[in-house]
Amino acid sequence: MNHWIIAPVILPALLAPFIVLVMRHDLSLQRVFSTTGTAVLAAISVVLLYTASTNPPEVYFLGNWPAPFGIVLVLDRLSAMMIALTAVLALLVQLYAISTGWDSRGKHFHALFQFQLMGLCGAFLTGDAFNLFVFFEVLLIASYGLMIHGGGAKRLKAGVQYVAYNLVGSTLFLFALASIYSVTGTLNMADLAVKVAELPAGDAALMRVGAVLLLLVFAVKGALVPLQFWLPATYSFAPGPVAALFAVMTKVGAYAVIRTYTLIFPPNTASTGLLFADLLLPAAIITLVVGAIGVMGATSMARMVAFAAIGSMGTLFIAVAQFTPQAMTAGLYYLVHSTLATAALFLVVDLVQDRRSNDSLRAAAPPFGQHGLLAALFFGATIAMAGMPPLSGFLGKLLVLDATRGANMAVIWTAILATSLITIVGFSRAGSQVFWKAHATTTTQTRPEGKAEPLAFAVVFALLAGLAVMTVLAGPITDWLADTSAELFDRMAYINAVLPTAQE
Repeated sequence: MNHWIIAPVILPALLAPFIVLVMRHDLSLQRVFSTTGTAVLAAISVVLLYTASTNPPEVYFLGNWPAPFGIVLVLDRLSAMMIALTAVLALLVQLYAISTGWDSRGKHFHALFQFQLMGLCGAFLTGDAFNLFVFFEVLLIASYGLMIHGGGAKRLKAGVQYVAYNLVGSTLFLFALASIYSVTGTLNMADLAVKVAELPAGDAALMRVGAVLLLLVFAVKGALVPLQFWLPATYSFAPGPVAALFAVMTKVGAYAVIRTYTLIFPPNTASTGLLFADLLLPAAIITLVVGAIGVMGATSMARMVAFAAIGSMGTLFIAVAQFTPQAMTAGLYYLVHSTLATAALFLVVDLVQDRRSNDSLRAAAPPFGQHGLLAALFFGATIAMAGMPPLSGFLGKLLVLDATRGANMAVIWTAILATSLITIVGFSRAGSQVFWKAHATTTTQTRPEGKAEPLAFAVVFALLAGLAVMTVLAGPITDWLADTSAELFDRMAYINAVLPTAQE
């Protein structure tokens, strides 16, 4: 049994209370210990990614209790990829928060940050549906504290709205788990996969109810229409580095859909059939359209990026809704790309907002420090987010288009291409208002000096460099993701790892 599998959960779980109890009055010590812990987590995640790439799924049995009676953590290629993505993004965001002083604007930033990492890593590793709920709640509590970090009436109002929506989602989650447990007598994912496949026809209706409730819960987490209302205010009012970390939060919903509906409720399951693909695809297309229209109509930069994040989730779920290995490969590539692009864009907006004292798009603002550099970073991040060449967003959307050739091709292609154009226009409008028209005022106004903050700029460049690497190495990356998709659709590899006695 590989004991390193539990490290991504244990490390931040131990570090967070240690920071609160021992060094809550010493910010410098908090920075050192928290950043070191996140760096170690990133290193461990890379090792686990390599392990998952060279081995079949591995299982950690907590307390050495066998499944399905005990709690299990499962490491496969998908969970390892998500943990590595989370850890690397978290390290960059943490360095940015320290460089800009965001971690000093409120209490317990680093402790909450570590609890957030615990919840994220636990959600990606757990092999039990109830513990997925538990880690979702850890995420909710920690993310609420981070969201209102620094205070402010608008931030607090948005935070309350965020909690209210997610509490509704948590309640639905419990109802879903209760329905599923009443039919199967288990919540272990591998055991559920076996029992749902053998479910008698008389129990199929209640199982479908539980599965649809699960889909609603994951739609809340993944900001799918009509359950996306919490995201624009939450992300636009959150501190810049927190919004950047939240770029991976919506991916928890996408991960849960991928894991649950390829393992437990695949399209060929007699009790559910193609029900979830039929529900997911229309919602994904509408989500994409709403996101693009929101980008076009936004009156602030942060809100514009928040709607762009919604649109990116629509594109991702369009790929996932196909439930084919090729489409899943495209979806996973776009998942990694959109996480990095969204985070980079939120950090650029935070840098601009800090220098302008606002992020309004209504009228041209006077020029600000490091105007040209920030304009270049904004340009790079927006072309990535909109899916324009040469960065990875273009390749990601191209992969999705190629994977969706078939029955709904006309609708899907029209939605993706049209919304891409709308998004480009929206970003162009924002760029002209903030950078071009501001530059035109230089003859009458003095440009203030910008803050140095070399580490903050280095973080943004690192995220954009990651997108460039995804473009240059698109071939090897998609080959690796194709193997990941094949592993997802080979359910017996996962089931036999958790339940060695299971038979196909």
